[in-house]
Amino acid sequence: MPPFLALALWFVLLIALLIWDPAKDPKISPALWVSVIWMFIVGSRLPAQWLGGSVSSAAQALEEGNPIDRTVFFVLILLAVVILMSRSFNWGEFFARNMALMVFVLFGLVSVLWSDSTLVSFKRWFRDLGPYVVILIVLSEASPLEAVRTLFRRLCYLLIPLSIVLIKYFPYLGKHYSEWTGAAEFSGAATSKNLLGVICLVSGLFFFWDTLTRWSDRKERTTKRIIAVNFAFMAMTLWLLNLAHSATSSVCLMIGCFVVVIARSKWARRHPGFLKALIPVSFFLYLIVGFGFDLNGQLASLVGRDPTLTDRTAIWKLVLSLHTNPIVGTGYESFWLGPRLQQIWKVFGGINEAHNGYLEIYLNLGLIGVFLLCGLLIASYRKIGKQLTSSPPLASLNLAFWTIMLFYNMTEAGFRSGLMWITFLLAAITIPVPGQKYVPDIATFNRATASGGNSARSQRSNARLPWETRIPYEK
Repeated sequence: MPPFLALALWFVLLIALLIWDPAKDPKISPALWVSVIWMFIVGSRLPAQWLGGSVSSAAQALEEGNPIDRTVFFVLILLAVVILMSRSFNWGEFFARNMALMVFVLFGLVSVLWSDSTLVSFKRWFRDLGPYVVILIVLSEASPLEAVRTLFRRLCYLLIPLSIVLIKYFPYLGKHYSEWTGAAEFSGAATSKNLLGVICLVSGLFFFWDTLTRWSDRKERTTKRIIAVNFAFMAMTLWLLNLAHSATSSVCLMIGCFVVVIARSKWARRHPGFLKALIPVSFFLYLIVGFGFDLNGQLASLVGRDPTLTDRTAIWKLVLSLHTNPIVGTGYESFWLGPRLQQIWKVFGGINEAHNGYLEIYLNLGLIGVFLLCGLLIASYRKIGKQLTSSPPLASLNLAFWTIMLFYNMTEAGFRSGLMWITFLLAAITIPVPGQKYVPDIATFNRATASGGNSARSQRSNARLPWETRIPYEK
C-alpha cells in the first residue's frame, strides 16, 4: 500500500471511530479535546517536530526552545484557564485540598532564582503549569469517571494506530538507529523507543482496566462492541510494545494490571487496609532487595537484559559526580543545561535525563525537592485510599497509575512534564465539586438507626460513616 494512502486510510478510520465509537458519552463536553491535544503532544512529538523539525536534542534547542511550541502550549493553557473560569472553578478550595502539590510547585518556582539560566528555567516552569490546568478540565466534568475514560480512549485512538502506520509506511519517522549500538529502534509516533513504551503502557493499562470494569455487563449489545474495540487496541498495543523493546514499560504494565485485578477483587473490598499497606510494603521490599543487596543487575541478566540497566548505573555515577547543591539543587529543570550538559554529552552522547525520576528531582531541586515529592506521593496515596470505598472503579485505575510511578521512576525520569506525569496527576489531584454534599444512603441509615444506633441527626452529621456516598444535591 502506498504510504500516503495508508495515512489517508488511518485518518478516515480515526474519524469514523470517533463518530461511531460505541463508548462515546454525549455528556462529555467538547472542552475535553484541549486535554486530549495536550496529552497527544507530550506523548508523541512537539508541534515543530510534526511540522518537519528535527527530533534530535541539540544543546541550543534545549535552552532556547521553539516559538511554535511555545505558542501552541500558551494557547492551550489559555484555553484551559478560560474553560475553568466558565465553570466557576473554585480555585481557593482547590489550593486548600492540594496543599502538598501546591508547595511542590511553588518550590519549583522559587528554585528559578538560583538557576544558572533563570529565564529558561522560568519558561519551563510556566510551560509545566499546563498539565495541571488541562487535568482540571477532565476532573471538573460532570462525570469524572466517564471523562477519564473518554480522555484515554481518544488519546489511544490517535497514538496507537498512528504509531503502526509510521513504523510500517514511514520508517524515516517511525524508526531510527541507536547511536551507541547502531541497532534499529522503533519509536512510532514518539521520539524514542522508551517514549513509545510509555504510550503502550498507558494504552495497555487503560484498555485492560476498562474491559475489566465492563466485564459484568458483557452480554449487553453496546458493551460487547466496546469490549471488542478494547481487545483490538490491546492487541495493537502489545504488538507495538514488543517492537519498542522497553523493559521498564513492559514490567510496569504487568504491575499495573496486577494492581487493577487485586484492587477489584472481593478480597480487597473485604480487606481495604491490607491493600493500602501492600503496595508501599512491596515497593520498600523491592528497594531493599534491588539496591540493598545489589540484585538489580542479576535480575536484568536473568531476563536477558544488560546488567548495567543499559548504562544507567554509569549515568547515575556521572551525574552525581558533578556535585550539585545537595539541599536545593541547580534550579527548576536546570541541570541539563550549559557546561554540565556538554560534559555529560562527551561521555554518553545526547541524553537529557538521569533515567531515574528521584535522582532527577534531586539534581534539580535537591533534598528539599525530594522531601516535597515524597509528601505529594503520600498525600495522593491517602486520597486514592479514600476512593477505594467511595469510587472503586476509578480508584483501581488511579491506584495502578500511582504504583506504576513508584517503579517506573527507578529507571526512567517520570516526574516531569511527560505523559507519565499527567497520568499521575489524574490520580493525585483532588478538586472541589460544586453543587454536591455528603448524604447518607437512606436504606442503610434506617437499618442502622433501627438497630439501636445513634440518633438520626447525629448520624447525618457524622461525615465519616461507612455507608455514606457522594451524590448530587439540589436546593
